[in-house]
Amino acid sequence: MKSNMRWVIIGLIAIATVINYIDRNALAVMWPEIAPEIGATKEDYALLVTVFMLFYALGQFVFGKLFDTLGTRIGFALSIGVWSISIALHAVASSITSFSIFRAMLGISEAGAWPGAVKANAEWFPAKERAFAQGLFNAGASIGAIVSAPLIALMFLYMGWKGTFLVIGILGFIWLLPWLVIYRAGPDKHPWVSEAERALILDKTEVQSPEAPLAPAYVPTVKQLLSHRESWGVILSRFFIDPIWWLFVSWLPIYLAETFNFDIKQIGIFAWVPFVGAMIGSLLGGWLSGQLIKSGREPGLARKIVVTIGGVVMVPCLIAAPMMTDPTAAVLVIAGVLFGFQIAIGNIQTIPGDLFDGRSVGSLAGIGGMAAVAGTLITTWLVPVMTKVSYGPIFILVAALVPLSLLSLWFVTGRIAPVQPATPNALKDN
Repeated sequence: MKSNMRWVIIGLIAIATVINYIDRNALAVMWPEIAPEIGATKEDYALLVTVFMLFYALGQFVFGKLFDTLGTRIGFALSIGVWSISIALHAVASSITSFSIFRAMLGISEAGAWPGAVKANAEWFPAKERAFAQGLFNAGASIGAIVSAPLIALMFLYMGWKGTFLVIGILGFIWLLPWLVIYRAGPDKHPWVSEAERALILDKTEVQSPEAPLAPAYVPTVKQLLSHRESWGVILSRFFIDPIWWLFVSWLPIYLAETFNFDIKQIGIFAWVPFVGAMIGSLLGGWLSGQLIKSGREPGLARKIVVTIGGVVMVPCLIAAPMMTDPTAAVLVIAGVLFGFQIAIGNIQTIPGDLFDGRSVGSLAGIGGMAAVAGTLITTWLVPVMTKVSYGPIFILVAALVPLSLLSLWFVTGRIAPVQPATPNALKDN
């Protein structure tokens, strides 16, 4: 009988991502009330976003290496444990300085979820299932964003912002209990994985003769990873496309407050809508990639086709969004943006697992995440400058980033297939 432990694992990771987004979105949703209490400005909020993103970038690299060193089980436990403590500490913040310290802690620890998920995906799923599995994980981010705005607004009305931060900090520790019980080992040694599922996960399509020597796996160092153009294609693609997601994660509540004069209750009613589009895009992008692979296309080509479809959806929606004068129309068009984004990003995030051995995937995913943060930081500081009259200029700017991301994927990465060492000396024999 074939077990389905791989889906249980990715399901737990998706739930962790829901918690991740509830935690990170709490400040944005409650900021219109927190800001006057601590005497903060829009520029101060941009500073907090910058602090979070800088440490998020550092965390992508640090946790990418930690996951490759410590493994998925301990890596996730460490990441979610620290970020839960960090968000709870927001309850005692009373100034931009103290908020900055706790946002830094939150950023470095929350970053672990993404290289960890990419690594778990590469370990637990064959190539034909990876994009859909990544879509489930990314759907967790969207669900977190969907529930966070109304949930946090409701909690704020009953217990204020300090109590809200304390309560949501508990969620991560609740998640740790089933994670440590269920994730006992990787798929090759997990006692709950059947032989049929193990063979599927490890993609054993044929039995190798005992006399045939096993080809040594290429497990590159960070320096070796960066010597391959394929790696740079992934890195540049993330640099250009991720600012679109973060623009709305970080600024959507502020956009609604400034454009339509919304209070926290109204933000809670409207801010979740765009992330429904993101959730649907996450699942559709992964499913479509899998269908293209089943139809006979190479996994790499299937990924590129689906990413391109996502880009084609994003651009017209980004151009149309600032033209909307009705808040319902505005959030629906933004839902189209995030729908296209998630169709694309889930496939981009699976590419490290298509290119390299699982023991290097966390590192490349982490470096790609750092590049994503670098691109996001640029747009973060442009938002206060470019939105003095309307949000139209910043929407148009990020629309122009989409074709740059596609060009990076098609022409810098080139053909997506397992990468071989540039020289015999680059091969690490394990």
